[in-house]
Parts: sequence; C-alpha cells; structure tokens
Amino acid sequence: MRHSIAAKLSALFIGMVLLILVLNLGLNHILLERFYSRSLQNTMTNMYEKLNEHMRDGIVDADYFETDFREQSIANNMELVVADASFIPIMSISADNSSGADGNDDQARPSDASLMYGRLFGYYTSIDRTGSVILEETDSYTIQRKKDDLNNIEYLEMWGVLDCGYRFLMRIPQESIRTSAAISGRFLLIISLFVSILCVIIIMFISRRFARPISELTELSGRMANLDFNARYTSGGTDEIGMLGENFNRMSDELEKTISQLKTANVELQMDLDKKIEIDEMRKEFLSNVSHELKTPLALIQGYAEGLKECVNDDPESREFYCDVIIDEAEKMNRLVKELLALNQLESGNEQPQMERMDLAELIRGKTESVQLLAQQKGAVITAQCPEHLHVWGDAFRVEEVLSNYLSNAVNHAGGEKRIVVRTDTADGIVRTTVFNTGDPIPEESLGQIWDKFYKVDKARTREYGGSGVGLSIVKAIMDSMHQGYGVRNCPDGVEFWFELESADGEQYGRAD
Repeated sequence: MRHSIAAKLSALFIGMVLLILVLNLGLNHILLERFYSRSLQNTMTNMYEKLNEHMRDGIVDADYFETDFREQSIANNMELVVADASFIPIMSISADNSSGADGNDDQARPSDASLMYGRLFGYYTSIDRTGSVILEETDSYTIQRKKDDLNNIEYLEMWGVLDCGYRFLMRIPQESIRTSAAISGRFLLIISLFVSILCVIIIMFISRRFARPISELTELSGRMANLDFNARYTSGGTDEIGMLGENFNRMSDELEKTISQLKTANVELQMDLDKKIEIDEMRKEFLSNVSHELKTPLALIQGYAEGLKECVNDDPESREFYCDVIIDEAEKMNRLVKELLALNQLESGNEQPQMERMDLAELIRGKTESVQLLAQQKGAVITAQCPEHLHVWGDAFRVEEVLSNYLSNAVNHAGGEKRIVVRTDTADGIVRTTVFNTGDPIPEESLGQIWDKFYKVDKARTREYGGSGVGLSIVKAIMDSMHQGYGVRNCPDGVEFWFELESADGEQYGRAD
C-alpha cells in the first residue's frame, strides 16, 4: 500500500539510517585525520617518556630499544635519532626495521639518519625553523608539522631534550596518517553500507510486523462497519496495539449485543403494538362489564324510585323497603366505583408501594377480629394461627387490603363446616400467609381466570352478597406492585388463597400450629 504505515515507518527509519551514515562518513572525512594526528601526538609523548625512562644518566637500555621500542616504532612508521649534547649520534631507529647505536648507522639508511641529525642540529640552532607548524611546545620538547622539501613528504615531528641531556628527533610521515585515515574511511564506508543494508532489511521486517496488527485492526473495523461481528483481533500482544485490539473485540461484542437488543426491542415494540390492540379490546370489554354491572343497580334504583314517586304502596313498610333497596344498590355502585378507582391507580403505577418493616401477626389478629361479627352473621368461625410477632417487608396499607379481600371472599364462600383459618409459614426468608375456608372447590378451568376483572365463578351467588368481581384483581395488582407471589389452590375440603412477603426477622419462625 502506497500510504501504508509500514511504508511510512520504513521510509522514516531508512531516512534516519541514511542520515546517520552520511553524517558518519562526513565527520569521518573531516575529523578522522585530525583524530589520527592527535592520537600519534599522544603516542610520541608516550615514547618520549619511554626514552627518558630507558636512557637515565645517558645509559642506553639496548635490549628495550631492540625489542619493545623498535616494535612500537615500526607499528607507527616512526623514525628516531638521538644525539648527545655535542650532536654526536647516539642511536637511530628507522621505519624499515633497522637500528643503530653508538654512532653505528650501518643498518640504517644513511641518508635518512644523516638528514634527521642535520634537521635536529638545525632546529636547535634555529637554522631550520621555516615552514614548521607548531602543534605543541613545552620546555622539554616541541611537536610540529614540517614538510621535507627533499623528498616532498610532510612529517609529524617531535624534537627536544631528554632528562639526561641527549637531543632527539622522532617523526612520522603525515602521508601514513592520511593513508591510515583513508583505509579506515573506506573500511568504515563498507561496514556502514553493509550495516545500513542490514538495518534496512531489519527495519522493513519490523515495520511490517509492527503494521500487521494495525492492518488487521483496519480490516476488522471495516468488517464491523458492515455489521460482521464474527471478526476478531487475533494478533494478541500486551502493548497499546494489543489493548486496542482487545477493545475492538469487546466493542464488537457490545455492538452485537446492542444490535441484538435493538432487534429484541423491535420485536417487543411489535408485541407492544399487539398488546395495545389487546388493551383496546380489554377496554371495550371493561366498559361493557362496567355497564353491565351498573345496569342492574341503576335499573333497580330507577324502578323503586319511580314506585316511590307514584306511591305504588302507601304503607310505611313498603316505602321503607323501597328506600332500603335504593340505598343498598347505591352502596354497591359506590363500592364498585371505589374498587375500580383503586384498581386503576394500582395498574397505572402512579402510586408506588411504601415498603416498610411491619408486624404481620398483629395485622392478621386485628383484621380477623374486625370481620368476626360478619363471620358470625354467616355462621362461620375464624381462627388465626401465627406467632405473637412476625415482621415482614411490605406496604402495610396494601397488605391489609389483600388480607381484607381474602377474608371477605372466605366469609362469603364458606360452606360445610364454615371454618376459616388464617395461617403463616416461614421458609428460606419468605413468609406465606394462607386464608383457608371450607366449602365447594373452584372449578379447575376457572383457577387461572379468577384474577381477571369482573370474572365471577358463580354470578348468582356473587350478586347475592354484592360482589363485583374486582376484589381479586386488586389483590393481583397489589402483589405485582410489590413483586411478591400470590395464588390459590383447591384443598380436599375447601379452597386456600395465599400471598408471600419477605421476612424482616433475623430469626425465622416456623409454622404456627
């Protein structure tokens, strides 16, 4: 790819390598000869110290000069002459591996040694000081650069006096310095080119390795843009790119979940639309049921009111009977309206339950006592089986409403022995309250429908005690608002309604017998 990260990284690093190479070669060309020259100056200074050390009191250490010193001289292409204070030759060493001492220069090139002795004399007598470039000067020696016009060679020279009084002159051809620098430069150039090529190969390899995860992430993002969430980052790694890849994988999972949720929400929206249609049908059915429930008492009230107005019966007993019927039917209508309003508030969710710690046992005892008179009128006996105290979490007002509906239902439907039992059982932190009454069981096909509004198992009997078929719907709405369980089951000798609440006691009570 023309604009890929790998290409850009490769170009950047290759440019840096070439820049370093050019700088290296340039600095080598400019400074290497100077560095060599400075190094040889240090070598001359070191050899001067060795001369002083091995020529103390004018005694020449021939063994040293024939071995170590001569090897160093040959290695640095250096020539040396030593003379006494009268400029009588003492020793000479030439770069062609020859040496002489005590004025014996048979093995040295006479022309070279003689020239150097002559130059040494000329330097001390200031006869030959022209054309010299002084590099370093002390009381004991002088280091200079001097061109020999006879052989047209420029030398790096050091001349001076030793501690024993001998005069010396050592020199190294400047050409050898340049040659060494040139050879080193060419060697460095070859090595630099080889290293540069190797670096370029390594850089390209590393750039591709570095860019591969990014290319994978680019491809991954493209697939994700096309909603392909099966794509995964697989290159791994613990660096920032690896973390980015893991974030891509997590984002892919989250996007897949989100889209799945959106699809689910779309399905739910369709279900809501269907439910809306169903609710409209229920509303129509509700209005029909309300109209039906109100039609009978309204007809009775109207009929008896017209009878009173037309004085159908003039005796006081008949008028009182007519008035009682009107009051009774009006009371039924009033109770129905109140129940419908309460049910509407519960189902709309406008009033949230106020959960608090309450004593259920105290509520049960108080409620059973309040319906004792009604139960006695029906010939029924109510007993409560619960501990002295039983604390639960719930909305006290609504729990009382549930218990009232269950007790009212039990009193109105009690048959046979006409026995009503309210009992509590606790298990796994849940308190179940049951209201049992003897009598006929509920038909199995009606067990799931009794919680529906206006549903009546026995319409004639319900009409007899003024029931509207809304009480159990209120129970359902209350328990649903508190997210607790409720239900009904047939027993061998009667029917048992129940509801559950969370226990608020640290110690759980068992069943009270």
